[in-house]
Amino acid sequence: MPDEKKIFTDSGIEIKEVYYSNDIPKSLQDETPGKFPFTRGVQTDMYRGRLWTMRQYAGFSTAEESNKRYHYLLSHGVNGLSVAFDLPTQIGYDSDHPIAEGEVGKTGVAIDSLEDMETLFAGIKLEDVSTSMTINATGFILLALYVALAKKQGADLSKLTGTIQNDILKEYAARGTYIYPPKPSMRIITDIFEWCNKELPKWNSISISGYHIREAGSTAVQEIAFTLSNGKAYVKAALEKGINIDVLGKRLSFFFNAHNNLFEEIAKFRAARRIWAAIMKELGATDTKAMMLRFHAQTGGATLTAQQPLNNIVRVTVQTLAAVLGGTQSLHTNGYDEALSLPTEEAAGIALRTQQIVAFESGAPDTVDPLAGSYFIENLTNEVETEACKLIEKIDELGGSVSAIEQGFMQDEIAKSAFEYQRQIETGEKIIVGVNKFQVEETRTTPAFKIDDSLSSAQSNKLKKLKERRDNNKVKQSLEKLNKAANSNINLMPIVIEAVENYCTLGEIADELRKVFGEYK
Repeated sequence: MPDEKKIFTDSGIEIKEVYYSNDIPKSLQDETPGKFPFTRGVQTDMYRGRLWTMRQYAGFSTAEESNKRYHYLLSHGVNGLSVAFDLPTQIGYDSDHPIAEGEVGKTGVAIDSLEDMETLFAGIKLEDVSTSMTINATGFILLALYVALAKKQGADLSKLTGTIQNDILKEYAARGTYIYPPKPSMRIITDIFEWCNKELPKWNSISISGYHIREAGSTAVQEIAFTLSNGKAYVKAALEKGINIDVLGKRLSFFFNAHNNLFEEIAKFRAARRIWAAIMKELGATDTKAMMLRFHAQTGGATLTAQQPLNNIVRVTVQTLAAVLGGTQSLHTNGYDEALSLPTEEAAGIALRTQQIVAFESGAPDTVDPLAGSYFIENLTNEVETEACKLIEKIDELGGSVSAIEQGFMQDEIAKSAFEYQRQIETGEKIIVGVNKFQVEETRTTPAFKIDDSLSSAQSNKLKKLKERRDNNKVKQSLEKLNKAANSNINLMPIVIEAVENYCTLGEIADELRKVFGEYK
């Protein structure tokens, strides 16, 4: 007999040629959907009761242009909005700041003030939509802007639904859009937890994100291990502030990547639920609903190729199936052209139709956890859980996520995995269709979405006019009040909301806190 060929997942888990009943423990036969430890899903009936929320991540150029895209998506069946912000907004600079030059409106929408937020959601009643905002270091300001707009619309804040990403730890580990050092950043996050618990009871006050960790080059195992460790750090920080874990746990959500390996991804989602349930129980949660891991998924941006971009439609379809079969609560599907530019309207439409075809034509949602009981899936779920728990234990030994990040542990592990993945592509050990095998001479030109560079001056002019007509005495008083609060233990959220209602800009608020907290280098 020839030597048996060895096959491994990207996480280094060996895949056997065939699996049998003795590859899974008999205890798994008693697991029930909707019950601890939630391996099989967080609801007893899953998609038979309600499909996942179909979100499409959108935001570019001006608030006016993004508003048009939102209305387009809502008219085509999207039932949840997901807002992308440009880089200056993410790191606390107004569009007229020298650092913002060349970046205004490029990776998302530019939001400088309440005026921009009013334009962004013009014609959209915030009580009627669920809105997810991908924003972290300035998340408290964007949430304040959203709340201020909801109040202007006359909304009942207790009915607002949505999520703010608000996950600063993964910024230090993988993404880089931080402003303040870790400790004051964690203070801001726990202020948001505390305020939302009282004022926005249906709002998810954090979306603990593995997506960007995976995009930076981590494996599936590292994605959930680092993400759940970060989640553990946030819960511990909240407990130190006296926040009830059973209340907080119900408002936590997670954000994961749906990558190419269909079966490892499904196993990853199932294992993540099981691990998180155990973590929350260990931290003192007694309400089983507070132990549920509810998550949004997005198909893998880093998996998309500029070569033969139409192939990306197939990749996104496989990743969509992984998210659905893995039990996601919410999903964004990427446009096939995103390796080239922001998605065109056509690409965004096809991405949404991909979700709808899986929902209404594939049969995937017809039964709960369709792959449960598969010898392969159950074994792989156990393997992913085991390896992820080893990493979580290592992080605990280092003193938890904040300490592990400060020591560079997470960053080093992600870098090693990214290097190994790229090495395998370059040597041909890993095949990427159209990139290192099955290449063709490209004859078709894919239209690219372009952002007009004149946008920066237009946004700067809007800011100039705003500053001329607002009450600048109120602005000054608001910023002084914010500075004083930042130097105390007062919750910052009510003061930031008052500041944005007085039309203080995002950059002015971020700069005031830079004076108190400093910047992380």
